[in-house]
Amino acid sequence: MDLDVYVTAHSAEWDRLDHLLRRGGKLSGAEADELVALYQRTATHLSLIQSSAPDPMLMARLTQLVARARATVTGTRRSSWRDVVRFLTAGFPAAVYRSRHWWVPTAVLSTLLAVIIGWWIGTHPEVQSAIGAPAELREMTRPGGQYETYYSSHPAASFAAQVWTNNAQAAAMCLVLGAFLCFPVLWILFLNMLNLGVAIGLMSAAGRLDVMLGLLLPHGLLELTAVFVAAGTGLRLGWTLIEPGPMTRRAALAQEGRAAVGMAIGLALVLFLSGLIEGFVTPSGLPTWARIAIGIAAELAFLGYVYVLGARAVRVGDTGDVEETDRSAALPTAA
Repeated sequence: MDLDVYVTAHSAEWDRLDHLLRRGGKLSGAEADELVALYQRTATHLSLIQSSAPDPMLMARLTQLVARARATVTGTRRSSWRDVVRFLTAGFPAAVYRSRHWWVPTAVLSTLLAVIIGWWIGTHPEVQSAIGAPAELREMTRPGGQYETYYSSHPAASFAAQVWTNNAQAAAMCLVLGAFLCFPVLWILFLNMLNLGVAIGLMSAAGRLDVMLGLLLPHGLLELTAVFVAAGTGLRLGWTLIEPGPMTRRAALAQEGRAAVGMAIGLALVLFLSGLIEGFVTPSGLPTWARIAIGIAAELAFLGYVYVLGARAVRVGDTGDVEETDRSAALPTAA
C-alpha cells in the first residue's frame, strides 16, 4: 500500500466525518446516515492501515476519530439495576456454565490430589514426623487444638470478612494469572490442595477425621467450588493464548478476558456467602449434621443456579460477555 496515495484518496472522508461529529446532535436525517456510513468506512480504513502500513500518527488520528464516531452512533448508556439483574440471572451463570468443561475436571483432579496427599500423610508416620515434632502435631490435632479452634479464634464478623478477602484474592489470582499460559494457576491449586491434604492426613492419623470433615464441609464445599471455577476459567484463559479457535488471538483473549472479569465479581459474591457460613455456621453450636446439611444445601443451590439459569442463558446465545453495545468496536480484518 502506498500510504500517501491512500491518505490523499480518503482524507476528505475523514475530514467530513470529523466535521459531522463536531456538529453533535444538529444533524439532519441524511447527515446522520452519512455519519454512520463514514464511521464504518473509516473503521475499515483504520484496519487496513494497521495491517498494511502502520503509521503511528495516522493510526492515532483515525483511532480517535473512530472512537468518537462510535460513541456518537451507539450513544452512551449508564449502568442500571437492569444490568445487575441481567448479570446475576444470565451473564454470570452463563459464563460459569460455559467453563464447566474446564472447572469440573479441575475440581475432580484437585480433590483426588488432596485425598491422595491426605492418605499418604495419614498412613505414613515418617511423613508426619517430617512435617513437625510430635508435640507440635498433637497441639494441632488434639480436641480444642489449633485445627479445631481456628474457626472460632476471632469474632465471627471479622473472621468472615478476613476469609472472604483471602479467598477472593486467591480466586482473582487464578483468573488473572491464567493468561500466563496456565502455570501459575496450577501452582496455586497445588498449594491449596497440599494444605488441605496435610490437614486431612494429620487429623486422620489422630483419629479425628470426622471432626475435620465436620469443620470443613459446611463452608468448604462452596468455597472450593468457587476456587475450582476460578482456576478452571484461568486455565481456559491461558489456553486461549495457545488455541484461540476461529477468532484472532487478540479477539478471543478479549472476549474471554471480559467474561473472566465478570466471573471475578460473581465469584466474590459466592465467596462472600461461603465466608458467612465459615464465620457463623462452622464454629456454631449446631450439630455436625446440621452444619454439613447447610453446606450441602448451599453447594446444591449454586450448582442448580449454574446448570439451570446458566444453561438457559447459553441456549439463547449468552456467553457471559458484556453486551455488544458495551464492547470495543470490532474492526474488519484485512485479508
